[in-house]
Amino acid sequence: MAEYLASIFGTEKDKVNCSFYFKIGACRHGDRCSRLHNKPTFSQTIVLLNLYRNPQNTAQTADGSHCHVSDVEVQEHYDNFFEEVFTELQEKYGEIEEMNVCDNLGDHLVGNVYVKFRREEDAERAVTELNNRWFNGQAVHAELSPVTDFRESCCRQYEMGECTRGGFCNFMHLRPISRNLRRQLYGRGPRHRSPPRSHTGHRPRERNRRRSPDHRHGRF
Repeated sequence: MAEYLASIFGTEKDKVNCSFYFKIGACRHGDRCSRLHNKPTFSQTIVLLNLYRNPQNTAQTADGSHCHVSDVEVQEHYDNFFEEVFTELQEKYGEIEEMNVCDNLGDHLVGNVYVKFRREEDAERAVTELNNRWFNGQAVHAELSPVTDFRESCCRQYEMGECTRGGFCNFMHLRPISRNLRRQLYGRGPRHRSPPRSHTGHRPRERNRRRSPDHRHGRF
């Protein structure tokens, strides 16, 4: 019996534990879910809840009407956000193996940032310190996540451009970063070594990636 229960833990056959929370670290039912959300006491992965704000969903003019933001501007805004969060977390807490940002629209997934550190101790320290911080005018809500294999968490139909549920899909729709930024952050050599700083104290940026004055980010 014990072996059977262990084999179905976190699967759809498990009538006690929530399979969505086990796979994705989030559940659309939240605290009202009829199954248990077993929050880990240790993990390599943390989640920063609802941290990323897509300007296409939030941009407004002074009179409150929706402001059009181009796909190019959104990608630039996202790359700047991703680089800033990735670099600062790696400098402060330790080597990052993987970082992913949800592009879903459901309240339980929208803007979630998942960061998988190489060491569990680094993840634990990050959660403790980040919950006392603010970013871009909002309080940071960080917690350990059960997600370690993002292949199990992602929507395969979305990756093939075939998801019919759109932004309200219950599996992760992970927003990709640009190729240049991916090479820069996940390139060869030790990833704990940050890009060199100039004499002004700022990290050099690629010339073709300008920071838009309308899309500034706060720091932790």
